[in-house]
Amino acid sequence: MRRRITRRAFVRDLAALIGSVGLPGKAYPQQPNRIPVVGVLTGAANPDDPVVEGLRQGLRELGHVEGRTFTIEFRTAQGYPDRLPRLAEELAQFKADVIVVTNTLATQAAKGATSTIPIVMVLVADPVASGLVKNLSHPGGSVTGLSIMTTELSAKRLQLLKDTIPRLTRVGILWNPGSPLLINVVENLKAAASSMSIELKFVNVRTPEEFSTAFSAVSRSRVQALYLLESPLFYVHRITLAKLASKVRLPTMYGTRAFADAGGLLSYGANYVDQWHRAAEYVDKILKGAKPGDLPIEQPTKFEFVVNLKTAKALGITIPESILVRADEVIR
Repeated sequence: MRRRITRRAFVRDLAALIGSVGLPGKAYPQQPNRIPVVGVLTGAANPDDPVVEGLRQGLRELGHVEGRTFTIEFRTAQGYPDRLPRLAEELAQFKADVIVVTNTLATQAAKGATSTIPIVMVLVADPVASGLVKNLSHPGGSVTGLSIMTTELSAKRLQLLKDTIPRLTRVGILWNPGSPLLINVVENLKAAASSMSIELKFVNVRTPEEFSTAFSAVSRSRVQALYLLESPLFYVHRITLAKLASKVRLPTMYGTRAFADAGGLLSYGANYVDQWHRAAEYVDKILKGAKPGDLPIEQPTKFEFVVNLKTAKALGITIPESILVRADEVIR
């Protein structure tokens, strides 16, 4: 016998069906038992890198417990920027609640993958010049975070190199020309070098396979020192690069202390661990409902100048006392 369905029962059952399936474009709150997902997209760093631990530590200090109040879904391009778009798509499909990104290319990849998931930058050179945000005080859109002032610090690094080696007149610049975002840095370096009467020799490196050839070119150019521009590729292979620099007996300047720890002579720049630690505050605010476009972008507050005396001794270089007293840390 066929059961007769009343109009009231039909409307009730239809409403229940719509509530369970959902309508296109309708936003639904997270499931009560769902743990927020923090996506992390890096150009080079691995999950156990000290800089990433800075993020975890920052979240712990804000009362978060990994596995209970948040989980991390990690992706790294391992120095190959062409991998970033696919990795960003994976995090978007994973439906992360917020994506923490390292550099400019990673931020661009994340923006290309999603227009709704909040994005927190950590180590971006110039967010405004690269078109990632409208301005630093009120970025608007889905992106906020921290910058590292790469362009502004380039002249400072060259000056420190000059102060360490007073007779310096010729410096090799190792860089990856595949990043157009370094053009401003290069122009700033050229202007600074001219004022210091230093000649620059640019050497291109795009892949690890080109390292040996690049250092052969550096050696033939008879430069007195080497300056490495920031690159995820260089970060991944920092130990190899430090060994190659030692092999050609060149004092070298880097942008982050990880290179000095790996055996480089000098490093000066923003404290990367501190940058990631501060990024936790953005993640915390966003998970609590803040809009990324309303959170001002911050610049570095901690800078590190590190001198590796072990490397200086191996190269036969005497570091001036004026440099040692200015160093935040001396590796002996």
